[in-house]
Amino acid sequence: MSEIFERISEYGIVPLVTLDSADDAVPLARALVEGGIPVAEVTFRTAAGAESIKRIAAEVPEIMVGAGTVHTVDQAKETLDNGGQFIITPGFNEKVVDWCVKNEIPVCPGTVAPSDIEAAMNYGLKVVKFFPAEAYGGINTLKNLAAPFSGIKFVPTGGIGMHNLTEYLDLPNVAAVGGSFVPPAKLVKEKDWECVKATCREIMNKVFDFTVGHVGINAGTEENANAVHKRIDELFESGRFETPLAIFSGNLVEIMKRPFVGQNGHICVDTRDLTRALAMLSRKGVEFDPELFMYDAKGNLVTAYMKEEIGGFAFHVRQRPKKK
Repeated sequence: MSEIFERISEYGIVPLVTLDSADDAVPLARALVEGGIPVAEVTFRTAAGAESIKRIAAEVPEIMVGAGTVHTVDQAKETLDNGGQFIITPGFNEKVVDWCVKNEIPVCPGTVAPSDIEAAMNYGLKVVKFFPAEAYGGINTLKNLAAPFSGIKFVPTGGIGMHNLTEYLDLPNVAAVGGSFVPPAKLVKEKDWECVKATCREIMNKVFDFTVGHVGINAGTEENANAVHKRIDELFESGRFETPLAIFSGNLVEIMKRPFVGQNGHICVDTRDLTRALAMLSRKGVEFDPELFMYDAKGNLVTAYMKEEIGGFAFHVRQRPKKK
């Protein structure tokens, strides 16, 4: 996967931007950045596409801007000349793909059948668009493509919105989802940039879906841990699950039998997407303690402790089990 698509996959969202006026390009780009999704696939569906890319690249350098609905090599060249960082095509256009590969501009060609994917693989590509996703079987099709194309990541678009984006993002072979659900065309037409920001934040909240998993209590000794658990169980009938390190009172509390991190204890924050959550927190300057990384039986990272304490509590971020 190219560096630009790796960075985009950390957000998981590719806003599809179609503008009637290039004057809206910069304020929209700033709204996307401030809303937490610094990505823009500016389409060539209108005459304002090329100029919009040029203005965004020049005035909002913190956003990853590229072109969508690219049908010709000339459009790809224009994108590169205007500062665009990637190309996305609706179908597998061999001339465009060939030019992009030869000129080292990241390209994500549209695919819908195994033959399209094979063609992309022949060019060494690792990320392809899956369009129109819902019309061609959606999630079930992507699941069936996972085994024969294990090295390929998909960017599904078409029929994806707030109602189903997390179902797609839960698939291991999905790098990101795209669509016009962000930014909503109505808000762009009304130039309501504050609502665009709010929509972006709502989307990213769905991507991360942070909740409190449990609170950790540092009991210090096994005797104290048993006493603490006894009282909690008397009050809440929370049950008991024990490990060599701790006693769990259901999903409420983890009671540490011996000294552990956090002056006052720790707080477990569950997320539906640990990889993207860690990337987001790292962008905010958070450091994690690799000595306290925890993995499942398959070697997947499932828990990461922050080095920083907040209010005397250590924090760890944990992968919530995904629905099958």
